[in-house]
Amino acid sequence: MFSGFSESYSRQTMTTVRSAIWGLISVIFLGYMMIWVMMPTDTYYLHWLPDIQAKTSSTFFGEQGANTLIHTFPILFIATLACLYIHIGKKYVSGGSREVNPSFAWWKRPLMTKGPLGIVSCNELSLLGILLVLMVWSLYSYLHSMFSYAAIQAAYSGLQVWEVKLQDTGLSLGLVGNICLALIFFPVARGSSILQLVGLTSEASIKYHIWLGHMALTIFTAHGLCYIIYWAKTQQLSQMLKWDKVLVSNVAGEIALASGLVMWVTSHKNIRRKLFELFFYSHHLYILFGVFYMFHVGISSAFVILPGFYLYLIDRYLRFLQSQQRIHLVSAHILSCETVELNFFKNPELSYAPRSTAFINLPKISKLQWHPFTITSSSNMDPEQLSIVIKCEGNWTKKLYQMLSSPAPADHLEVAIEGPYSPPSTCFLRHDMLVMISGGSGITPFISIIREILFLANTTNGKTPKILLVCAFKKSNGLAMLDLLMPVSGTTFDISRLQLEIEAYITREQELKKENHNLLRTIWFMPKASDVPISAVLGPNSWLWLSAIISASFIIFLLLIGILTRYYIYPIDHNSNRIYTVPSRSALNMFTISFSILITASAAFLWTKKHNSKEMKQIKNTDMPTPGTLPGSKITNTDRELESLPHQSLLQATKVHLGERPNLERILLKCKGESIGVLVSGPKKMRQDAAAICSSSSSDNLHFESISFSW
Repeated sequence: MFSGFSESYSRQTMTTVRSAIWGLISVIFLGYMMIWVMMPTDTYYLHWLPDIQAKTSSTFFGEQGANTLIHTFPILFIATLACLYIHIGKKYVSGGSREVNPSFAWWKRPLMTKGPLGIVSCNELSLLGILLVLMVWSLYSYLHSMFSYAAIQAAYSGLQVWEVKLQDTGLSLGLVGNICLALIFFPVARGSSILQLVGLTSEASIKYHIWLGHMALTIFTAHGLCYIIYWAKTQQLSQMLKWDKVLVSNVAGEIALASGLVMWVTSHKNIRRKLFELFFYSHHLYILFGVFYMFHVGISSAFVILPGFYLYLIDRYLRFLQSQQRIHLVSAHILSCETVELNFFKNPELSYAPRSTAFINLPKISKLQWHPFTITSSSNMDPEQLSIVIKCEGNWTKKLYQMLSSPAPADHLEVAIEGPYSPPSTCFLRHDMLVMISGGSGITPFISIIREILFLANTTNGKTPKILLVCAFKKSNGLAMLDLLMPVSGTTFDISRLQLEIEAYITREQELKKENHNLLRTIWFMPKASDVPISAVLGPNSWLWLSAIISASFIIFLLLIGILTRYYIYPIDHNSNRIYTVPSRSALNMFTISFSILITASAAFLWTKKHNSKEMKQIKNTDMPTPGTLPGSKITNTDRELESLPHQSLLQATKVHLGERPNLERILLKCKGESIGVLVSGPKKMRQDAAAICSSSSSDNLHFESISFSW
């Protein structure tokens, strides 16, 4: 009784702490946004900024101290607090991020289902509108302030007024473009605490990165054209070759813009889908863009957009460290529908939510290509195994399928993994009913959800939602994907507790072909001594470690740059006939930032790796038996049918429709319940059709969510 009271009190206390953290984050963010709103005004430049600079400018930080305090520190502090918020939520309270309040679920309803932006919800459109208003306001304020002095500048410089205004317009556009640049790296940091805090996943937020990329490069292109036209009209084209060591470096800006334009062109839909490698490799020009952008504007101004890039660098380096490990691949299951299920050994302490994703690299196919896949296993149902399903659809997946389906496949396959990356919450459990609509391989995100609900139905007394799985396949051999809804090795859980109904549609065949529908080939792999189980990159307390990396690396950076400024840069600027140039100062800051992140992230990674090694040592020192094999045995190839009991139950729950497509409107509108979650994973048209139905006024109980991995 006392234990139960203590646990309840602890949970209540931690809930209060989380609320306090959330309140502090909200206050800091509002203050940060107020700075962005005020930046284009004379009040900020003539009063606020000089006052802040007077209090922060010192022999230790110089002019960059003000922008560090105003723009960089608040976001890094928010990211650190977000880590603590999520950690407390996962350890002491149910859910790591803020759960969606059912009364505000309408805020996530689709408002636009077609168009260049794709499927857009009410809150997404509102946030986009706020961003556009901020950009328009900033452009107006900059131009209004600069144009008021245009006549005076024209008279003083001997230029025409329109030429001065053209130059001012170019400068204003560059300053407005910084707004997009300050946000553009947040969506691509896969392990970001800020994304988790606001309930986003990396794959769901990629579209925001795309939107911001289009806006940023449109504005920066206009920024560059304004200056080129201005220089041409004023006979100053030689300015294009100017690398100023004190003021703005034009050459650096041109290199940054050229890098951005290459990324922009190669990200076009047709190039991205047909020549993915060209798109992927050219996108690494972001490094060149970032470096020369800092050379162009100077490090002090670059601190305005630094926080997102700083958090991305931490995330990218941690991913690099994790990718250097070779993962223990246990087995591969090959289905007749050209689909492969890969099963990996994982650390039992690693837990992940349904619909998590992992990025896979197979050096034998390509050392550089990484591909994202949905994890189909449940960390509760399979504590020592992680599974992914790969459908043979592209060149990379075809090579994998051919390699595994050959008569004599290798007895070991080298694999590297980044992840897993979990969604912020399992909010699908709040619904009375789940309607999962999939097309082809789009069924894979739903496998882990079904397995998780099966686990909860058998281990808890809570109510689990009913499930209607609507899946469409081109051919009947696609029905083999349904066999993966349950673990291949069978399950001890009572499947009858799962309220599951399956509607399968075969769109291109009028007759069901059963001859090899449930045949399965299983390949067991022999581990090497260097193979390790999949573990969280920073261990079970990843969010605490991430908060330590963010805060410690930033503190180390401030200490190093403060010492270097005081005892190296300051004496050069004040006690000699030369000055420490802007590009040199930018390079020194970039090196110091990189060094600080490298040592803190490496230390955290090595510490957690050592902890994981000790924990798994006993398991690694023994030959781990796999189903159907003896310890220490070599590769085994078998052709066998799936275990009958759970899969026979699934077969009874499945209704097959031949030669037709699912009528989504009929299916969704006949569903009964106060809250029905509609999860759609499949072709673009399927997602748009379902979104349009859910957004109609006659379906207030339908709550739409799109699952898409096509960039």
